[in-house]
Amino acid sequence: MKVTPLDLRQQKFKTVMRGYDRAEVESFLNETAEDYEQALRDADRLRDDLTRLQSSLDEHREGERNLRNTLLTAQRLADEIRNNAEAEGQRLIREAEGRSDLLISKAQARLDDVQREIDGLRLKRRDVENSLESTIATLRNALEFVREQDKKERDEKVLLHRPRPAETPAAAAPPTHVADGLKVAEA
Repeated sequence: MKVTPLDLRQQKFKTVMRGYDRAEVESFLNETAEDYEQALRDADRLRDDLTRLQSSLDEHREGERNLRNTLLTAQRLADEIRNNAEAEGQRLIREAEGRSDLLISKAQARLDDVQREIDGLRLKRRDVENSLESTIATLRNALEFVREQDKKERDEKVLLHRPRPAETPAAAAPPTHVADGLKVAEA
């Protein structure tokens, strides 16, 4: 049987002779009822606190579980992002190396073309130099030939125009001077 504070206050005992002091018993029952009532209020308050704290603890545990899941998800996501970034970086490096190899091969091909052009131009220059030297030599030979011919002609003219001693007296004819193939009379 459960006794409430109200039961303690309303409890009536039989009177007997030589029994307890009625006022003292009632006073004790009232004090006990008040203490019991206070204990019940404290118990109710503690139960409410316990329920509230249990609810808060459950919320914190749920928050902790969510936070742990979030951290695990964030860690997985960070690992995935890092792996993707590394893979993307490797892909970009491979593409850049491929492009650089292509650019280097194109540059090398262009360098080879330019070198062939330079070699071709050097050959042409050598041919032109040889042609010019040949032309100069031919012109020099022609010039020497022309000078020799001019000298022969002058020598022949001088011989042709030289006075002969038997035909004309030396004092009667004016002396002549030959310069550059022309006969010039001295005054």
